[in-house]
Amino acid sequence: MKKPLVSLQMWTLRDVVEQDFRHAVTEVAAMGYHGVELAGYGNLNAQAACEAVREAGLKVSGMHVGIDLLKNDRARVIDEAALFETRDIICPWMAPEAVATRAQCEALGEEFNEIGAALRAHGLRFSYHNHGHEIATVDGRTAFEWVLDAAEPRNLSAEVDVYWVQHAGKRPQDLLHRLGSRVPLIHLKDGRMGDRQCEIGLGAVNFDAIFAAAEEIGVVEWYVAEQEEYEASSLKSARMCIEQLRLWGRA
Repeated sequence: MKKPLVSLQMWTLRDVVEQDFRHAVTEVAAMGYHGVELAGYGNLNAQAACEAVREAGLKVSGMHVGIDLLKNDRARVIDEAALFETRDIICPWMAPEAVATRAQCEALGEEFNEIGAALRAHGLRFSYHNHGHEIATVDGRTAFEWVLDAAEPRNLSAEVDVYWVQHAGKRPQDLLHRLGSRVPLIHLKDGRMGDRQCEIGLGAVNFDAIFAAAEEIGVVEWYVAEQEEYEASSLKSARMCIEQLRLWGRA
């Protein structure tokens, strides 16, 4: 397999993005990231944001798009993916009450299957990003797996967030092995014992096992670093993460 590239989920720099998207992507490029995963465009529109990303020399590893937009303005999603020359569209969040039972999970998977089929017709790949509540056990399996299995693999992939898997009491590497070829994207995030997140390499997440699982699966295209909490500034946190990944030979 080709070595996965490393991008930064721009939600990490949401405070900077809100004020100056162009400055944010320039800083990301200077840190050494290969790309960005988008979650809105801050103070710019899509066209201006696209120009800023290109000027910074970055690729767009994917776009986080909310379920309302996926259901109600799919043409916009398709057009913006083409603009940014990205293949990957990711639903970043569904509320806990949407995946509380097996029936709900399967209904959501069927809905995702329809969305994914429509996006695939335009050359796009659709994924679902987990938080902790999708890793809860429902009828003997994780809610995440029920959702995925209710959709065709060609219509729904997984963006596994390793921190949230561990936060829910499971081993991320085990889930990666179970999902196998349905994981083109992995969110890298770390946390100490308990609820507190921290920069990659400073917490309890076993990244050696995660990288080994990813290499065995052989289909992971992007490692996506993300920080939702940080000790200092968002920019410093993003820099710490890429520096650690570089030390590990992953960036």
